[in-house]
Amino acid sequence: MHLPSFYNNNFLKADKVTLIDKAINVLFLWMLPPWVLPNHITALRLVATPPTLILLANGYYKIGAIVFVCVAATDALDGALARTRDKITHWGMLFDPLADKLLIIPTIIILMIAHLPRWVALLVVSTELLIIIFALFWREKGKIVQANMWGKIKMILEVLGIMLLFVSIIFSLPALIGVASIILVISVLCAFLSLLTYGI
Repeated sequence: MHLPSFYNNNFLKADKVTLIDKAINVLFLWMLPPWVLPNHITALRLVATPPTLILLANGYYKIGAIVFVCVAATDALDGALARTRDKITHWGMLFDPLADKLLIIPTIIILMIAHLPRWVALLVVSTELLIIIFALFWREKGKIVQANMWGKIKMILEVLGIMLLFVSIIFSLPALIGVASIILVISVLCAFLSLLTYGI
Protein backbone atom coordinates (compact mmCIF):
# COMPACT_ATOMS: atom_id res chain seq x y z
CA MET A 1 0.00 0.00 0.00
CA HIS A 2 1.42 3.38 -1.02
CA LEU A 3 1.51 5.90 1.83
CA PRO A 4 1.13 9.62 1.14
CA SER A 5 4.34 11.59 1.61
CA PHE A 6 4.84 13.41 4.90
CA TYR A 7 6.09 16.49 3.07
CA ASN A 8 3.52 16.39 0.30
CA ASN A 9 2.64 20.02 -0.45
CA ASN A 10 -0.53 19.22 -2.41
CA PHE A 11 -2.72 20.87 0.19
CA LEU A 12 -6.46 20.34 0.19
CA LYS A 13 -9.10 22.91 1.05
CA ALA A 14 -11.08 22.35 4.24
CA ASP A 15 -14.73 21.38 3.89
CA LYS A 16 -15.66 23.57 6.84
CA VAL A 17 -13.92 25.67 9.49
CA THR A 18 -15.77 25.37 12.80
CA LEU A 19 -16.12 27.95 15.55
CA ILE A 20 -13.83 25.80 17.70
CA ASP A 21 -11.18 25.93 14.97
CA LYS A 22 -11.46 29.71 14.86
CA ALA A 23 -11.20 29.95 18.65
CA ILE A 24 -8.10 27.74 18.71
CA ASN A 25 -6.64 29.85 15.91
CA VAL A 26 -7.15 33.07 17.90
CA LEU A 27 -5.92 31.64 21.21
CA PHE A 28 -2.99 29.44 20.19
CA LEU A 29 -2.18 29.12 16.49
CA TRP A 30 -0.92 32.69 16.13
CA MET A 31 2.11 31.60 18.19
CA LEU A 32 3.17 29.04 15.58
CA PRO A 33 5.57 30.22 12.86
CA PRO A 34 4.36 29.86 9.25
CA TRP A 35 6.73 26.98 8.52
CA VAL A 36 5.02 24.74 11.12
CA LEU A 37 2.63 22.38 9.32
CA PRO A 38 -0.19 20.29 10.80
CA ASN A 39 1.79 17.18 9.81
CA HIS A 40 4.64 18.32 12.09
CA ILE A 41 2.25 18.41 15.06
CA THR A 42 0.79 15.01 14.15
CA ALA A 43 4.31 13.58 13.93
CA LEU A 44 5.09 15.08 17.34
CA ARG A 45 2.06 13.26 18.78
CA LEU A 46 3.26 9.98 17.28
CA VAL A 47 6.73 10.44 18.79
CA ALA A 48 5.42 11.58 22.21
CA THR A 49 2.93 8.72 22.59
CA PRO A 50 5.38 5.91 23.57
CA PRO A 51 6.95 7.89 26.48
CA THR A 52 3.46 8.80 27.68
CA LEU A 53 2.39 5.17 27.70
CA ILE A 54 5.60 4.12 29.48
CA LEU A 55 4.88 6.60 32.28
CA LEU A 56 1.32 5.33 32.68
CA ALA A 57 2.28 1.66 32.48
CA ASN A 58 4.78 2.18 35.31
CA GLY A 59 2.21 3.92 37.53
CA TYR A 60 3.49 7.49 37.23
CA TYR A 61 -0.05 8.81 36.94
CA LYS A 62 0.55 12.41 38.04
CA ILE A 63 3.21 13.25 35.47
CA GLY A 64 1.65 10.77 33.02
CA ALA A 65 -1.70 12.56 33.20
CA ILE A 66 -0.09 15.94 32.50
CA VAL A 67 1.86 14.56 29.55
CA PHE A 68 -1.23 12.74 28.25
CA VAL A 69 -3.31 15.94 28.26
CA CYS A 70 -0.54 17.85 26.45
CA VAL A 71 -0.13 15.13 23.83
CA ALA A 72 -3.90 14.73 23.36
CA ALA A 73 -4.26 18.51 22.96
CA THR A 74 -2.11 18.39 19.83
CA ASP A 75 -5.04 16.68 18.11
CA ALA A 76 -7.04 19.90 18.36
CA LEU A 77 -4.06 21.99 17.28
CA ASP A 78 -3.15 20.09 14.12
CA GLY A 79 -6.77 19.82 13.01
CA ALA A 80 -7.50 23.52 13.57
CA LEU A 81 -4.23 24.50 11.88
CA ALA A 82 -5.01 22.35 8.86
CA ARG A 83 -8.52 23.71 8.43
CA THR A 84 -7.95 27.39 9.16
CA ARG A 85 -4.87 27.62 6.91
CA ASP A 86 -6.01 25.13 4.23
CA LYS A 87 -3.03 22.88 4.98
CA ILE A 88 -4.88 19.55 4.81
CA THR A 89 -2.88 16.72 3.23
CA HIS A 90 -3.58 13.08 2.48
CA TRP A 91 -0.78 12.16 4.92
CA GLY A 92 -2.46 14.10 7.70
CA MET A 93 -5.89 12.65 6.93
CA LEU A 94 -4.40 9.18 7.25
CA PHE A 95 -2.03 9.55 10.19
CA ASP A 96 -3.88 12.09 12.36
CA PRO A 97 -6.66 9.61 13.33
CA LEU A 98 -4.08 6.82 13.55
CA ALA A 99 -2.04 8.88 16.04
CA ASP A 100 -5.20 9.38 18.13
CA LYS A 101 -5.85 5.67 18.30
CA LEU A 102 -2.24 4.82 19.13
CA LEU A 103 -2.62 7.13 22.13
CA ILE A 104 -6.18 6.30 23.24
CA ILE A 105 -6.32 2.49 22.84
CA PRO A 106 -3.20 1.61 24.92
CA THR A 107 -4.13 4.22 27.55
CA ILE A 108 -7.58 2.66 27.96
CA ILE A 109 -6.03 -0.82 28.21
CA ILE A 110 -3.53 0.35 30.85
CA LEU A 111 -6.28 1.97 32.92
CA MET A 112 -8.53 -1.07 32.50
CA ILE A 113 -6.09 -3.32 34.33
CA ALA A 114 -6.89 -1.84 37.73
CA HIS A 115 -9.19 1.15 37.45
CA LEU A 116 -11.76 1.00 34.64
CA PRO A 117 -14.64 -1.50 34.32
CA ARG A 118 -13.51 -4.07 31.83
CA TRP A 119 -16.66 -3.97 29.72
CA VAL A 120 -16.30 -0.21 29.23
CA ALA A 121 -12.67 -0.54 28.19
CA LEU A 122 -13.42 -3.39 25.79
CA LEU A 123 -16.31 -1.40 24.30
CA VAL A 124 -14.11 1.63 23.64
CA VAL A 125 -11.19 -0.40 22.29
CA SER A 126 -13.35 -2.56 20.01
CA THR A 127 -15.07 0.57 18.67
CA GLU A 128 -11.72 2.18 17.87
CA LEU A 129 -10.59 -1.00 16.11
CA LEU A 130 -13.85 -0.99 14.13
CA ILE A 131 -13.14 2.59 13.03
CA ILE A 132 -9.69 1.49 11.82
CA ILE A 133 -11.29 -1.29 9.78
CA PHE A 134 -13.76 1.13 8.20
CA ALA A 135 -10.94 3.60 7.47
CA LEU A 136 -8.97 0.87 5.70
CA PHE A 137 -12.09 -0.11 3.76
CA TRP A 138 -12.63 3.46 2.57
CA ARG A 139 -8.95 3.78 1.68
CA GLU A 140 -9.14 0.64 -0.45
CA LYS A 141 -12.04 2.35 -2.24
CA GLY A 142 -9.72 5.27 -2.93
CA LYS A 143 -11.34 7.59 -0.39
CA ILE A 144 -9.80 9.33 2.62
CA VAL A 145 -12.49 11.19 4.54
CA GLN A 146 -11.98 14.17 6.81
CA ALA A 147 -13.01 13.96 10.45
CA ASN A 148 -16.63 14.94 10.95
CA MET A 149 -18.34 16.59 13.90
CA TRP A 150 -19.23 13.33 15.64
CA GLY A 151 -15.68 12.04 15.33
CA LYS A 152 -14.34 15.23 16.94
CA ILE A 153 -16.88 15.00 19.77
CA LYS A 154 -15.91 11.36 20.30
CA MET A 155 -12.25 12.28 20.73
CA ILE A 156 -13.09 15.10 23.15
CA LEU A 157 -15.26 12.79 25.26
CA GLU A 158 -12.58 10.08 25.29
CA VAL A 159 -9.96 12.52 26.52
CA LEU A 160 -12.40 13.93 29.11
CA GLY A 161 -13.27 10.43 30.36
CA ILE A 162 -9.60 9.49 30.66
CA MET A 163 -8.81 12.75 32.48
CA LEU A 164 -11.55 11.97 35.02
CA LEU A 165 -10.02 8.53 35.53
CA PHE A 166 -6.67 10.16 36.23
CA VAL A 167 -8.29 12.50 38.77
CA SER A 168 -10.02 9.50 40.38
CA ILE A 169 -6.74 7.60 40.64
CA ILE A 170 -4.56 10.51 41.82
CA PHE A 171 -7.00 11.87 44.41
CA SER A 172 -8.65 8.56 45.40
CA LEU A 173 -12.13 9.50 44.21
CA PRO A 174 -13.68 6.19 43.08
CA ALA A 175 -17.06 7.83 42.37
CA LEU A 176 -15.51 9.52 39.33
CA ILE A 177 -14.89 6.13 37.72
CA GLY A 178 -18.64 5.79 37.15
CA VAL A 179 -18.85 9.27 35.64
CA ALA A 180 -15.86 8.55 33.41
CA SER A 181 -17.44 5.27 32.30
CA ILE A 182 -20.66 7.06 31.29
CA ILE A 183 -18.70 9.63 29.28
CA LEU A 184 -16.71 6.91 27.53
CA VAL A 185 -19.91 5.03 26.64
CA ILE A 186 -21.35 8.25 25.17
CA SER A 187 -18.13 8.60 23.16
CA VAL A 188 -18.81 5.16 21.67
CA LEU A 189 -22.30 6.31 20.61
CA CYS A 190 -20.70 9.33 18.93
CA ALA A 191 -18.30 7.00 17.16
CA PHE A 192 -21.19 5.02 15.68
CA LEU A 193 -22.92 8.25 14.63
CA SER A 194 -19.68 9.21 12.92
CA LEU A 195 -19.52 5.89 11.09
CA LEU A 196 -23.20 6.20 10.15
CA THR A 197 -22.53 9.65 8.69
CA TYR A 198 -19.67 8.30 6.59
CA GLY A 199 -21.86 5.42 5.46
CA ILE A 200 -24.58 7.78 4.29
